[in-house]
Amino acid sequence: MPSVLSAAHFHNEEAAYAFVEAWLWSTGRVCPHCGIVDQSGPLKGKSTRIGVYKCYACRKPFTIKVGTVFESSHIKLHVWLQAIHLMASSKKGFSTNQFARILGVTIQTAWFLSHRIREAMIDIAPQGPLGGEGKFVEADETFIGGRARNRAYREPAPKKAVVALVERRGRVRSRHVPEVNAANLRPILEAGIDKASHLRTDESGVYWKIGEAFASHQTVVHSADEYVRGDAHTNTAESFFSVLKRGIYGVYQHVSEEHLHRYLAEFDFRHNNRIALGVDDTDRAGNILSGVKGKRLTYRTTRRQVSAQND
Repeated sequence: MPSVLSAAHFHNEEAAYAFVEAWLWSTGRVCPHCGIVDQSGPLKGKSTRIGVYKCYACRKPFTIKVGTVFESSHIKLHVWLQAIHLMASSKKGFSTNQFARILGVTIQTAWFLSHRIREAMIDIAPQGPLGGEGKFVEADETFIGGRARNRAYREPAPKKAVVALVERRGRVRSRHVPEVNAANLRPILEAGIDKASHLRTDESGVYWKIGEAFASHQTVVHSADEYVRGDAHTNTAESFFSVLKRGIYGVYQHVSEEHLHRYLAEFDFRHNNRIALGVDDTDRAGNILSGVKGKRLTYRTTRRQVSAQND
């Protein structure tokens, strides 16, 4: 059986453009400048780059890259497709150093490439609240950050709080919050969980009042070594956190607070597009490709975010 990566669009630039065009322009070639559909034609000059079209309505040239995370990138499109597949098929992530070594690019290029792929993973149109009648949604929180004993001068490690809403046998939504308290969690739970759902949490007091809005709310008392009582448990959320932390600590090793939301989107995406829900590696990569549109991310923007954090 041939390797998935032996497909032509992973090695040939013309095949890569044809593949992405067929995926993103399945209902017609859209001019990213004026929005007119199928009123353009290919430019065929000897010096013309691959995949360039001219819109007959606004007279402007464009490629499939314009208006996507690929725009203004000097990386070959077939290399982009390799990176997307690697990111999609790696359960715990794919590090910048790995991308640099395998794709033959610089560390800076690999870092930016991976962030743009994560941007494509962000769900800009959530499929409604989690749960529903007869369904169970778990809410739990964890903290991302190193331990003081692992730091050279034993300084307290900065911890970043992450809250996750996980529908059993369904989707997950996680997000970073500045502090775990009822004021921060209430709007997240109210907007993210259907009120007809059964809410399950640990004994934390931040959920007590919020839980009254749902069909039922039961807790488990972890401090008393209680982890399951009937259908009351947060094991699904803890399983998600386990994968998240193995990826961050084992693969990425360090995640800045400024970019944490992108890493969370990455792990949310893979959980929401997993084998148990009928999505294999190829389908998952295709779903990332569907998310590249309308998500320009410039290198200057990402570096400015890091600089602002370090000031």
